[in-house]
Amino acid sequence: MKIAVAKGDGIGPEIMDAVIGIFNAAKLPLDYQFVDMGKWVFDKGFSNGMTPEAKETIEQLGILFKGPMETPKGKGVKSVNVTARKTWNTYANDRKFQTLSGVDTVFSKAGINIDLTIVRENIEDTYGGIEHKLTQDVAIARRYITRGGSEQVIRYAFEMAQKKGAKRITCGHKANIMKLTDGLFLEVFNEIAKAYPNLKADDIIVDDLCMKLVSHPELFDVIVLTNLQGDIVSDLCAGLVGGLGFAPSSNIGDHISIFEAVHGTAPDIAGKNIANPTSLLLSGLNMLRHLGMMEKAVMIENALLFTLESGVHTGDFGDKSIASVNTTVFAQAIIDNFGKQSTQNPKPNLKDFDFVSTNKAISKNPMLLGSNNEPHKIVGADFFIESTLQPNELAAVAMQQEKNELKLVTISNRGTQVWPTGSVFTNLVNQYLLRFETENATPLTQSDIINLYSALAKNFQISSVEILNMWGDKKAYSLAQGQ
Repeated sequence: MKIAVAKGDGIGPEIMDAVIGIFNAAKLPLDYQFVDMGKWVFDKGFSNGMTPEAKETIEQLGILFKGPMETPKGKGVKSVNVTARKTWNTYANDRKFQTLSGVDTVFSKAGINIDLTIVRENIEDTYGGIEHKLTQDVAIARRYITRGGSEQVIRYAFEMAQKKGAKRITCGHKANIMKLTDGLFLEVFNEIAKAYPNLKADDIIVDDLCMKLVSHPELFDVIVLTNLQGDIVSDLCAGLVGGLGFAPSSNIGDHISIFEAVHGTAPDIAGKNIANPTSLLLSGLNMLRHLGMMEKAVMIENALLFTLESGVHTGDFGDKSIASVNTTVFAQAIIDNFGKQSTQNPKPNLKDFDFVSTNKAISKNPMLLGSNNEPHKIVGADFFIESTLQPNELAAVAMQQEKNELKLVTISNRGTQVWPTGSVFTNLVNQYLLRFETENATPLTQSDIINLYSALAKNFQISSVEILNMWGDKKAYSLAQGQ
């Protein structure tokens, strides 16, 4: 089976060579097609961090195994890691965290065993990187949460939890504050949960989740979250089991999947042959399972666990009274331990299955559409304007431009209402939101909004406009704090 391999930057080539050496010793039926990605490719002038040939190869093969990669700083280019995940719609970031013998943590010393999986949405949220300056002092980021994108990752999480034999799946969210965006994610979670009655499905506010994870991580099994929250929580979980050096990462898509180490490139130790390859090896084992090579994956994982139990370690972890070994020696120790099993956490033998590639040629971009057919209408607009006027002064000018049914109903600053009621103690910035709505939700046309825009533009610098929609009898926009 051919797979694309990108060695990465910094310590990437060393740990990738170590892992491929382990795979070759295990006689895996893999044919490695090496592709050019990473910082050195940016430096050659490829703004997305990969050559066209690399992109073509990955899209043909459907599997990418990659080492850590660096994005040049201060050059205005996007992360090659994020670009790869988003370009190929690897919508589910699956990261498994387990207690490893020989890797001491607060929890392992207390005899608490951790075995949990974080599934992070991988495409949307603030990772769209869509940002604008509304004034010189005010920047804004657009956060996308879509029904289609949420369905993809949440359904994957339920399917994976069921295959794993999990008993509980939890949705982490902030829907108490972000009622429309996180609210949509939670709504989709609850809808999909109905199809999996054998799983206990519940939800938790993400800050409460973080507190419980650092006090009682053993309570959780599978957790699914939006992109940014999932990024933070998954790194928190890595800390519970020893750090990013022991945290594998799988990025699963319908057509292309990426398996990678998520730790940094560690340029300070690059070329010294002392880096820890465990994270990349665990990610590679996830790849083998994805490809149906279950027996070899179990053999290698048991050899890794036995090696760790034996006290063999690189310099970044382990018993300091035992001399550390270099990358090559660590990898060879794993090879020498093929056929041995961990005494504390042995992995059961599993049968191989035939991998069926979903990487079929497609001629057009898939469109994710929901099934909501409720009637739609426009009932107003939010105008983001630049001004240093006080709220009452601003309202007096804005109300002069009211058009027909559109009336000024609130003015907010940084999300807090400052008119018609508010507090003089609310600090202001030079960017306000003026909300105009119709009485009794009378429907409008886009032309009505454009006419109001033209009128307001005579008095204000308008930074942005958002249409106020309704589907059925539900307002599709949030209220200001205090409104």
